[in-house]
Amino acid sequence: MEDSLLRSALFVPGNRPERFAKALGAGADVVIVDFEDAVQEADKATARENLAYFLAAHPHARVWVRVNIADHPLHACELALCAALPGIVGILLPKAESAEQVSRAAETGKAVMPIIESAHGLAALPAIAKAPGVARLTYGGLDLSLDLGLLSGSAAAERMLDQARFALLLHSRLAGLPAPLETVFTKLDADEALTTFISDAKAMGFAGMLCIHPAQLAVVHRALQPTAQQLDWARRVLHEVEGAGAFQMDGQMIDAPVLQRARNLLAASAR
Repeated sequence: MEDSLLRSALFVPGNRPERFAKALGAGADVVIVDFEDAVQEADKATARENLAYFLAAHPHARVWVRVNIADHPLHACELALCAALPGIVGILLPKAESAEQVSRAAETGKAVMPIIESAHGLAALPAIAKAPGVARLTYGGLDLSLDLGLLSGSAAAERMLDQARFALLLHSRLAGLPAPLETVFTKLDADEALTTFISDAKAMGFAGMLCIHPAQLAVVHRALQPTAQQLDWARRVLHEVEGAGAFQMDGQMIDAPVLQRARNLLAASAR
């Protein structure tokens, strides 16, 4: 999973196999078959069977799986399925709270994306980020808000979640991981609000986000693309540099960090 290719990770319920192919064709960079929140307890075993049958019938398909939490009775069975099926290339580990939990998931041989959703997970984040097999980090805003006693959706709660976002960015950087993914945006048919949400995440250094509906993908991808104005600025900067260590353009000092930002913008536009 390359950093340049992960702007969107789309969930599809494991108990809705008729949606698997549609999700894979929707244009998401990653499709996540969900065995956890989207599936009732009575349907969880069936969800495993659904995915096994689908991947047998579609050998070229590649998906991630969100397994159940580490102390769930089916957790070990789900990890065994992930280890056995080549079509499963990664595991989302919900409510990750220790490096040991991550290491057990990584023993499947698949990449692991821990989801930070509790105070314990935040406290263990330095060790989790450096655990073997971690591909990148993400978090669950709703569950984390609940665990911390925040009023989800309020401006005050967002200020508190910004502390978690900073921690994810910091420990991703310290562990040498790609930029993390933003949490889900639960409002549908709210493209303007979604654009603001993912644009803010982009400005904060996040690579992309978890998505709950195919209709969100185009909005997310569009918002993550550099604007025409940004690309024009980047091209002008790189055209003007001509080996200079530092120079001014449009009243701005252009030095090594600014040059790298220009290169990053042009690289992002080519993805």
